Amino acid sequence: MAGESVISVRHLKTYFYTEKRCNKAVNDVSFEIRKGKCLCVVGESGCGKSVTASSIMQLLPRLSRIEEGEIIYHTHDKGDVVLSDLGKNSKEMRAYRGKNIAMIFQDPMTALNPVFKVGNQIAENIRQHDKCSKAEARKRTLELLKQMGIPEPERRIDQYPHEYSGGMRQRAMIALAMSCSPDVLLADEPTTALDVTIQAQIFELMTKLKEENDTAILLITHDMGVVCEMADDVLVMYMGNVVESGTAREVLKNPKHPYTRALLASILVLGKGKDQNIQPIRGMTPNPYNRPPGCQFEPRCDFACEACRERMPDEEVIEGTTHMIRCCNWREACKNDGE
Repeated sequence: MAGESVISVRHLKTYFYTEKRCNKAVNDVSFEIRKGKCLCVVGESGCGKSVTASSIMQLLPRLSRIEEGEIIYHTHDKGDVVLSDLGKNSKEMRAYRGKNIAMIFQDPMTALNPVFKVGNQIAENIRQHDKCSKAEARKRTLELLKQMGIPEPERRIDQYPHEYSGGMRQRAMIALAMSCSPDVLLADEPTTALDVTIQAQIFELMTKLKEENDTAILLITHDMGVVCEMADDVLVMYMGNVVESGTAREVLKNPKHPYTRALLASILVLGKGKDQNIQPIRGMTPNPYNRPPGCQFEPRCDFACEACRERMPDEEVIEGTTHMIRCCNWREACKNDGE
């Protein structure tokens, strides 16, 4: 049933260790990815969006680990599977990765193997999980390349990644992720290298996958226009923490957290003319190895108080909604809105 949770992330903490220092890249993050819905994760670079997706896929680098929390995959036939308890290279994790849970990576140059033909890489994933013949896998690969808008797919299927343009590599990687019609699709800025026409086609395809197959989508993006178009739910992250979450309407139409408000105020709005007052977010993100003791946004916030400097604020949900804010002083920030 659409709206049911497929992936539950509960109090996830993923830390990176470098030269006896610890970077708390994801620090106590909780959310649900729901069947037939798109969850958009937004925030500045370095806030932990990609690490969160990599944690779900168990594709973390060697000097990192999940310290606490659970990632639960609610399967159709096996009940709840705690992915965070499976080994990175375990047989069980490899069975889910690519078939049930697929990921579109941000950089196609490192995601595609340069020594294998693109068509073979897509067909290998199909044959690994669906146990079909080579001819059937090739036929499905060809159809996927056509759906992605790759020109001359009959010829391109037998070419290597270096023979593709950047945009074509990105589309091939999206075809690879969608090859087994996964239950969950994690898309890490999937249209970074594509022109706007192809972007629209890709998002149309993702929407079709969501509506026809009840696919749950986690979409990481910086483009707030894409968020407005695609999102059912929105998660705003800053320095490894979720600072605001809720439905797309709750977060985008009525933002409460000072960071979310500053993020939206720094973006041009189509149709409002050339006299818009664009306000950049002042200051810089803190050093991840030397973080503020309290709220991570406190050094850049115009509404910070003494409580913000002492501890990270607790989560507060507005009564009668799913709208969560993690801020001591959000009411003061919203005062000018007549709230």
